[in-house]
Amino acid sequence: MLEIQNTLVSLDVFAKCFCCNLNVCKGCCCVEGDAGAPVDIDEVPLLEEATETVWSELTEEAREVIDKQGVVYPDPSGELVASIVDGKDCVYAQHDSNGLCYCVLDKAFREGRISFQKPISCHLYPIRLKNLSGGMIGVNYDKWDICKCAVDLGDKLSLPVYKFLKEPLIRRFGEEWWNECDTAAVELKKAGMI
Repeated sequence: MLEIQNTLVSLDVFAKCFCCNLNVCKGCCCVEGDAGAPVDIDEVPLLEEATETVWSELTEEAREVIDKQGVVYPDPSGELVASIVDGKDCVYAQHDSNGLCYCVLDKAFREGRISFQKPISCHLYPIRLKNLSGGMIGVNYDKWDICKCAVDLGDKLSLPVYKFLKEPLIRRFGEEWWNECDTAAVELKKAGMI
């Protein structure tokens, strides 16, 4: 672990490579798993507001789930997570004619129709954050079998996780934090630690 500002960053974030390969995985991270993506409490009103804009783009099943339980629900550990349909698909997941799953929120954000891109946990994946004692935040690489194609592509491109996730890491922690990460990676490599 490496301390950067108020975070403890796993060395895997620097040492492991990753690059989403949607042509292979088809965006299955939005439909696999046993719960929705983690959502911060302060993201809930932003998510609710964005949902109003994309409501007509959601599946009928997704709208029914949201009508019944809202945009989030507590998972078995009590953590807020995005609502899901039939125990798997995120309510914001949509499939195109090629079978590719995409996020309705992310699409609307990129088109300039909403200001909230998607929950930060989605944007940061395969990094997962963990609140630690003393206000510190753990920044960890989460290895998931369904992302093997992303690991393979990342290795082929020699693209470390932290570089692949530059945009969401800056969104969450700021540019100064990311620059410190980049500097730390150079030093870790020189020292033979990654």
